[in-house]
Amino acid sequence: MSYTVIDSPLGELTLVADDAGALRALYMVEHRHAPDVSTFGERLAGDDADEVFGEVTRQLGEYFAGERTTFDLPTAPAGTPFQLAVWEQLRAIPYGETRTYGELAVALGNPKAVRAVGLANGRNPLSIIVPCHRVIGASGAMTGFGGGIERKEWLLGHEGYQVVPSQPALFA
Repeated sequence: MSYTVIDSPLGELTLVADDAGALRALYMVEHRHAPDVSTFGERLAGDDADEVFGEVTRQLGEYFAGERTTFDLPTAPAGTPFQLAVWEQLRAIPYGETRTYGELAVALGNPKAVRAVGLANGRNPLSIIVPCHRVIGASGAMTGFGGGIERKEWLLGHEGYQVVPSQPALFA
């Protein structure tokens, strides 16, 4: 595995890829549930980073510029079969829209799995790429996000979703 760190409107993002070049993770600064950086392998920079992470970086740049609404990248997140199923449901949430944990549980065929869906959503290692920020509480409230509620609100606002901020914006 290897990793690199790139700048974004949300602060530094750490990108992790497997040996085949598939994206395994995207973590934000102080990302909840992020493993220690020592598990990410070799840190790449310059041309080496561009070779492995160039396409991810390009697509993220387009997303942040408002020119991209979906990602087309090889990914290889590590998770349980249930987590992988939840993360696949996250990919189906359209840009600028949200779903509740309950709606995801119903889509998975288990309406009582709301809490389990929430736990799997919180362990998503591919933030932004697999849009876990598009999941909100049943009341419409902003709920937990591995990168922090402020970043979740920024991402949803960036996508045109009308967010009622939980606190003053940290990212302008």
